[in-house]
Amino acid sequence: MKNLPIFDLAIIAVYLLGMVLTGLYFSGKNKNAEQFTKASGRIPGWAIGLSIYATFLSSNTFLGVPGKAFGSNWNAFVFSLSMPLAAWVASKYFVPFYRCTGEVSAYTHLEKRFGPWARTYAVCCFLLTQLARMGSIFFGIALSLQALTGFSMQTVMITMGICIIIYTVLGGIEAVIWTEVIQGVLKTLGALLILYLIISRMPGGVSHIVEIGQRDGKLSLGSLSPDFTTSTFWVVLFYGFFINLNNFGMDQNYIQRYHTATSSRQASRSVWLCVVLYVPASLLFFVIGSCLYAYYQVHPELISGIREQVAAERLPASAAAAEISRVAASLQPADYGDKVMPHFMVSSIPAGLAGLIVSAILSAAMSTISSGMNASATVFTEDIYKRYINPGLNDKQTMRLLYLLTVLAGLLGMGAGIAMIGVKSILDAWWELSGIFAAGMLGLFLLGMISRRAGNAEALTAVIIGILVIVWMTFPGLLPGDLAWLRNPLHKNMIIVIGTLTIFLAGIIITNLKSAATINNKES
Repeated sequence: MKNLPIFDLAIIAVYLLGMVLTGLYFSGKNKNAEQFTKASGRIPGWAIGLSIYATFLSSNTFLGVPGKAFGSNWNAFVFSLSMPLAAWVASKYFVPFYRCTGEVSAYTHLEKRFGPWARTYAVCCFLLTQLARMGSIFFGIALSLQALTGFSMQTVMITMGICIIIYTVLGGIEAVIWTEVIQGVLKTLGALLILYLIISRMPGGVSHIVEIGQRDGKLSLGSLSPDFTTSTFWVVLFYGFFINLNNFGMDQNYIQRYHTATSSRQASRSVWLCVVLYVPASLLFFVIGSCLYAYYQVHPELISGIREQVAAERLPASAAAAEISRVAASLQPADYGDKVMPHFMVSSIPAGLAGLIVSAILSAAMSTISSGMNASATVFTEDIYKRYINPGLNDKQTMRLLYLLTVLAGLLGMGAGIAMIGVKSILDAWWELSGIFAAGMLGLFLLGMISRRAGNAEALTAVIIGILVIVWMTFPGLLPGDLAWLRNPLHKNMIIVIGTLTIFLAGIIITNLKSAATINNKES
């Protein structure tokens, strides 16, 4: 596979330098911790909406979604269709709630509601989720740039990570938001350019693409049968609703942005702007994946190198060429879907344009990682360090701690990305990890908001029950063969659904039983 020419590499270098200079520009405005974490509440709603949109539109979308559509169908698009309902709940209940509390952390109120353990538990869930998110994005972008530049995945992650750390540490949340505004526009234009280039090279154009997609079932949203053991329409719909509810209602990346808005109304509008932009944008990436599938169905010889590469990775280094070819011939599209987009870019996009598109993919990765770094540093500072270690930090000390933790978050994200090398599907890995880590956090939050009678003991008992259920669903292999009938039969995307409902309903039931017992004791 050929690598990018010097001109394209220069464009990428200029883009990375521009992001660093942006951080330097905003560094002069960070006079205190409030400016670093809240931007003093002076960001317009439209900019926050574009920022949230850019965070959603990560490299997992840019690379993982086309790979998923190439390897299967549009089933994962149902995730996006669930966003409007989650956004309605968030704008009506969550945004006003957080704006009223005034707390920069999304988890401070959990301590007021259930005690210190609840706050700490939610923070741990959030930090693990961020680690998984940043790791999957580092891995995704490295997978792409390895094919495009010839550098190792580790080298790509370290180089990109250093640039992200610099502009995030220097610029704070304001730099994150305004760079994401630019990145949101850049990545959308990059996707449109890729779509145009594929269609322009496709014999028969759009009609032929649709014909192949319908013939091979590539445009399906999944089965409508009430089956929760496979990735049906309903499984992804429920998964999407709960994950998006967690994103808009519990994820510090988004809660922190609500505080940067000039008013609650502007904060609510930012949520809806994100939805209005993301739903059609995500559809665009599924269309790209289907177009790539049709293109390589017409030109199968152009993708033989990818199949050989994947086959070689699965076999020992000493494997003969004949064995590699045999394995390559048996591979299915799902086995190499994540590699298709980078392959098309390096082999079919003219010099100059490839550099711009890679910059768009970089922006998709950098916006989400920088958000995760800033949010993780803020949460650890407010909910762990100031709560348990040194509550008397002055503003200067807080700023130093925020800088240090932002760097640490970036380094840990790089480490997680390196650990993910070899994962088959970026999107599948991220969905599974986020569902596991977010389930307990969302269930506890809903219990605290909806049930006014649930107390500390009831919530703690419900969380313990929920964790046991999540572990049972996540690790079915823990049960021996003679207990196989007790293993989780549901699809892995149902973990967040069942885990969240278990904690919430268990809390409600325990609270009601306790209330009933109290009433009976009084009557007797």
